[in-house]
Amino acid sequence: MALKLRSLARKTWQTAASIKTGVVLLILVVILSAAGTIVLQRPVTESEEMQRAYSPQTLSILDGIGLTDVFHAWWFVVLMVLVSVSIIAASIERFPNSWRFYSRPYKYPDETFRRALYPQWQLAIPDEETGLVAAERALHSVGFSPERVVRTDHFSIFAERNRLSEMAVYIVHASLLLIFAGGIVDGLYGWRGTLNLNEGETSNQVELRDGAIKTLPFAIRCDTAGQENYKDGSPKKWWSKLAVVASGQDVQKKEIVVNDPLVYQGIRFYQSSFGSSGKLKSLVLVAAERTGAGAQRQVSLGMNETASLDADTTIRIAALIPDYFVKDGQVFRRSNQMANPAVRLELESKASGSTLNVWLPLTQEVDPALAAVSEEDKTPYQFAIAGGEMGHFTGLQVSHEPGQWAVWGGVILLGIGLAFVFYIVHMRFWAVPVLDAKTGKYSLWIGGTANRNRDAFGQQFNDLVRAVEEELKSIQSVHKSAPQELVATGAGR
Repeated sequence: MALKLRSLARKTWQTAASIKTGVVLLILVVILSAAGTIVLQRPVTESEEMQRAYSPQTLSILDGIGLTDVFHAWWFVVLMVLVSVSIIAASIERFPNSWRFYSRPYKYPDETFRRALYPQWQLAIPDEETGLVAAERALHSVGFSPERVVRTDHFSIFAERNRLSEMAVYIVHASLLLIFAGGIVDGLYGWRGTLNLNEGETSNQVELRDGAIKTLPFAIRCDTAGQENYKDGSPKKWWSKLAVVASGQDVQKKEIVVNDPLVYQGIRFYQSSFGSSGKLKSLVLVAAERTGAGAQRQVSLGMNETASLDADTTIRIAALIPDYFVKDGQVFRRSNQMANPAVRLELESKASGSTLNVWLPLTQEVDPALAAVSEEDKTPYQFAIAGGEMGHFTGLQVSHEPGQWAVWGGVILLGIGLAFVFYIVHMRFWAVPVLDAKTGKYSLWIGGTANRNRDAFGQQFNDLVRAVEEELKSIQSVHKSAPQELVATGAGR
């Protein structure tokens, strides 16, 4: 039984460490991530837009399986955990050999290695020292730092460049682990929601996707919001001026637009929507005395603001009905749409303490039905609306993604790792004086290898051989040596 369990554990480990397993899991992550960009995602997309894009049955299915919030779905988190386990297992399985290769470079090629290596070349040399010196000088000339390897029975030259690129795969592995760790943290502890604020309103209540309310440790106030249009009148951008309120103090202010959020304590507030709040921001009234004796008075009021018309009379906007109708001598609300708005003004006399209600329509000059319930004729003034401005609301998308730093750190590290993988080549060169037992003459065996870009490396190898030839000629001319003889082995140049 114990042997079976050990065998099962070993097979499971080998499967997890398999490159095939890792590739399949990564492909699944890519496919599902792509689905998250194709299918509209909550809460980024407004509910109305989701309902317009999908039928109720389709939307119910997408919500049920989590495709409308892919990156926070439980199965996506599980998939990222599996990919991370596979990467860790593959790294543990292969790292010991990689580390041995990195920490103990192969500096002296034996005869078996020399026979199999490609590319390679041999040059006739008068003696060992001349060949070694020529190889050292040539390697220096092409930017390498050669090392003379001395053994009891032989000498050789070894040079390499960019050995660290052999470990680039582990840089990529570490970057992927960082990215997936950030995604897992976001999936487990992150959240998204919406916050709608009228101008001047303050709130710390965020509505999450499931309808739950998230209470923030601080509040957000919308000071004002607006819309910029193109020349043809179509919307260009929305903007909001927000303030962070903590302990009764404004601690941060920012004007946000789409893709330029306010960030505080790791929580981001994005501009998501904008529209009319259905509430009156200000109203400009013209009041004229019925006697005609006094000049007209113009006052600007916000909701529930009070202004004096004279020493005895004050006026206040008491109510706004966005879509009114009159029935049985009373004013009722038909809907919340700004289809047929009217305001109720309260005029108070300080002397008598009486209050009169004056109804004024905002979209037409005279409405007999509304005038019948208004008490304007009992006041000493006649009123007209000279202008006004409706209030607006801003729709904010709120997100807390505690794993984003890990994700971005992983992306940067991935870029570095891929740069090593594709552009940094580990090149190795060897030069070994070889004595021909039959002729008693020396030749300099030169070989090299690269872990990638073999075609380009072949040209560099040829350049090195030519450099060694030139150095040999230079040394031999100094010593007035005879012309050298080329002895080619392998594929040649």
